[in-house]
Amino acid sequence: MNYINDLREFIVENFLFGDGHNLKNNSSLIEDGIIDSTGVVEIIAFIEENYKITLADDELTQENFSTLIAIDRFLNSKLNNSAA
Repeated sequence: MNYINDLREFIVENFLFGDGHNLKNNSSLIEDGIIDSTGVVEIIAFIEENYKITLADDELTQENFSTLIAIDRFLNSKLNNSAA
C-alpha cells in the first residue's frame, strides 16, 4: 500500500499551510526545514492514530522518518509484518 499521499496531505496541511509544491517524495523533512522535532512527534501521532499501530522507541530513527519515501517504506514493512 502507498501511504505517501496521506502523509503528504497531513504535512502540507499542518506544516506548509497548504503550499506543498516544493515537497518532493525524497525531500529531507528535517534538513529542508519542512518539520522540526515537534513535527516529528505530530507525524508519529498521526501515524499511530490513523493506522492503529504503536511505534516503539527504537523505530523512531532518522532512517525511518527522513523523507516521505522512508516513512512509506517503514509503514509498509511495519504493517505487513503485523498482519502476518
